[in-house]
Amino acid sequence: MEYRNNVTYFVLLGLTQNPKVQKVLFVMFLLFYILTMVGNLLIVMTITFSKTLGSPMYFFLASLSFMDAIYSTAISPQMISHLFFGENIISFKNCMTQLFTGHFFAGAEVFLLLVMAYDRYVAICKPLHYLVIMRPWVCVVLLVVSCVGGFLHSIIQLGTIYGLPFCGPNVIDHFICDMYPLLKLVCIDTYVIGLLVIANGGLICTTVFLLLLVSYAVIFHSLKNLNQEGRRKALSTCGSHITVVVLFFVPCIFIYARPAKTLPIDKLLSVFYLVITPMLNPFIYTLRNSEMTNAMKKLWGGKVISASK
Repeated sequence: MEYRNNVTYFVLLGLTQNPKVQKVLFVMFLLFYILTMVGNLLIVMTITFSKTLGSPMYFFLASLSFMDAIYSTAISPQMISHLFFGENIISFKNCMTQLFTGHFFAGAEVFLLLVMAYDRYVAICKPLHYLVIMRPWVCVVLLVVSCVGGFLHSIIQLGTIYGLPFCGPNVIDHFICDMYPLLKLVCIDTYVIGLLVIANGGLICTTVFLLLLVSYAVIFHSLKNLNQEGRRKALSTCGSHITVVVLFFVPCIFIYARPAKTLPIDKLLSVFYLVITPMLNPFIYTLRNSEMTNAMKKLWGGKVISASK
């Protein structure tokens, strides 16, 4: 039997169909998005203009914050608009664009978090060779590799879903266009395709997460060689990284490292790693990092005082 793609748009059911709850969620997610953008762009600008934050760690942190800002912009504005206007229709083209953009930056962030763990490993376990190993061009190459990894992951996801036949049903029980909700609408058997999605999504998340756990286990084992001050600083930095890793990877693994089906809890978990985690990252990295907070006070505190005068 020959199938054609008869779908030109999708209807997103969103988080709720209750108009009153939608208004409350609109205010909440608008606040979340504003905090996400302000926090992450503040980190990017602070690291860019500060003279004291020139180490590779802050280069990667600025890159992570930039990715979080773009990542959130690919998801949140449309969801906020749907909550406010009650308009929950997205064209097929925009759906595919959102799918590609979301997975591109999420994939790049997965690999960047692994790079950041490697950076901390070198800084703590090989401190005398840190600046030699993590030279500027090496940092740029690692960032580019992370982006290429995210691009390949995303293009495979897009290529997997784009050519499939959607023969009629176009209601997505989600607030975004994502792989598993879309696969439910395809009018052919998707078992093999689901395995490909697991391999490209869940397997990557799980493998990188395990590598991160191993790297931090090695780091913590090496802390006994540091003095008390060095141990405290290393624990503070690694603690921030581990918090971000757990918040990002645990929902990701639960959703993508299982058979291709949707569960009621998926929406809540998606909100957590798509909306909440990018908002929390700036607070996690700044509140536990005295160098960052001091740089912010010095850079932006002085500008605020100058502007008030």
